[in-house]
Amino acid sequence: MTAGRGFPAARRGPARHERPAIDEAALAAARAADRLLVAAREAGNQRWIAYVEPLPDRLRDDDITDLRRTALRARSAYGPKDSVRDALAPTVTEPFLELIDRLVRELNRRDATGERQ
Repeated sequence: MTAGRGFPAARRGPARHERPAIDEAALAAARAADRLLVAAREAGNQRWIAYVEPLPDRLRDDDITDLRRTALRARSAYGPKDSVRDALAPTVTEPFLELIDRLVRELNRRDATGERQ
């Protein structure tokens, strides 16, 4: 992650490896996102390919402070009117949803215990 002109971005808060529960939840969600992306490609569903494509790398690489935004974007794929569930098999959509929800719970736990720094 760079902030521009080749300089590394300043990290806000702790490194991910310092919060192993959050890091593992994000990495598990990234693996599930990879499977979701493969399924979207196999189905030829361009809408969901474009939506899901950035998520695996963001789930792997985002700082803790950016993970919530990424998780909320992933969670919004399950909207009431336009849902990834309507386009792809539950064998890939449901595990991804469960892992994103697990990540959000870990982030909420961190926030509730005041572990922001």
